[in-house]
Amino acid sequence: MKLQFLGGAEEVGRSAILVNDSLLLDYGMLTGNPPQFPVGSVEPDAVVVSHGHLDHVGTVPALLSGDDWPAVHWTPPTDELARTLARDTLKLHGGSYNCPFTETHVRRMTQQSAHHDYGEPFEAAGHGVTFYNAGHIPGSAHVLVDDGETRLLYTADFHTDDQRLVSGTTDRPDADVVICESTYSDVEHDDRATVEERFVESVRTTVWEGGTVVVPAFAIGRTQELLMVLDAHDIDCYVDGMGTRVLKMLGNHPDYVRDAAALKRAKSNARIVSGRDGQRKRIARQNSVIVTTSGMLSGGPAMTYIPEIRGDPTNKICLTGYQVEGTPGRELVERGRCELNGGVVPVAARAEMYDFSAHADRRGLLSFLGDYRDAPVFVNHGDRCGAFAEELRADGYEAAAPEIGTTVEV
Repeated sequence: MKLQFLGGAEEVGRSAILVNDSLLLDYGMLTGNPPQFPVGSVEPDAVVVSHGHLDHVGTVPALLSGDDWPAVHWTPPTDELARTLARDTLKLHGGSYNCPFTETHVRRMTQQSAHHDYGEPFEAAGHGVTFYNAGHIPGSAHVLVDDGETRLLYTADFHTDDQRLVSGTTDRPDADVVICESTYSDVEHDDRATVEERFVESVRTTVWEGGTVVVPAFAIGRTQELLMVLDAHDIDCYVDGMGTRVLKMLGNHPDYVRDAAALKRAKSNARIVSGRDGQRKRIARQNSVIVTTSGMLSGGPAMTYIPEIRGDPTNKICLTGYQVEGTPGRELVERGRCELNGGVVPVAARAEMYDFSAHADRRGLLSFLGDYRDAPVFVNHGDRCGAFAEELRADGYEAAAPEIGTTVEV
């Protein structure tokens, strides 16, 4: 089996792996200004998408710009999420950089789309493929690829612990080779129940003191998780941004969430903001809790709420995910200031970090890989892939961390 690492190697973003020159696993985008896309030029016979996050699916429409369009294989939620993200990308960035696709290409995804449930074998570009629940977000999948000689397990993003939105992965299909993500290979997450308890107590205290809490959250997965947390603890809230569309969409896929009834209750508990800045400013002054995009304060409705609450130390900004270096969220955490409306300003509102990660931590990664001690492991999707591969080798694994553009034979 021939593997070409076109993205996601020694980085988090633009995941793309070409198998035997014909089957593409993911085709993502690395967000930035400008964004970065997978290297090289590919014309696969088929693409298999692990899940609906931008760094795994963001460039898929560009594959449909030529004369021969590949089939696109994914779970039903991933299909819907991919189209939502593609249209959001066109809306936000279509005119500001050389976006590699258009609305026409996004529509073609529907024509080429093939849906598959977990555990349902299918054929793609001459390979046998099966999806397994990865426990990351609704519809996320481990991808098992069999070319008749070698069985490859592409973990994509996964979590071994339960979240309120989705259950942790328990599937461990037989494989000869593993490509494993490593986002949190040097981190051990706090117990989720403890994190949730700290978050809820902080929110309640702030509201009781008369403050407003803004909760920046990623639109896909994190927003819905936090709404379920708040509802479970009887905390009223508003929800704003693209996460509201995802919340509605997930109602169409009850089999891909852990507790569809609980998600429905959380949706009923949250008051959806219509999108007018005037309304947002009024809500920010209402002693309220607001879950909103973007998760790293790099745009979205959060940038209307934050200026309204930043001057009062009674208010709070509860960040709920990793803050990439160089983002306003990272600047806020490290320096107590934030870029707003073109200028960097101090923020008196208290900023707090809560680890609601949907990725396996070091313990989860090692536990998962424990079932594949006899298989070569290629480490990707992390900022310390080489270091983690070295640690695995010290523990007896055959492990490597390919660089971008590398081709390997297994």
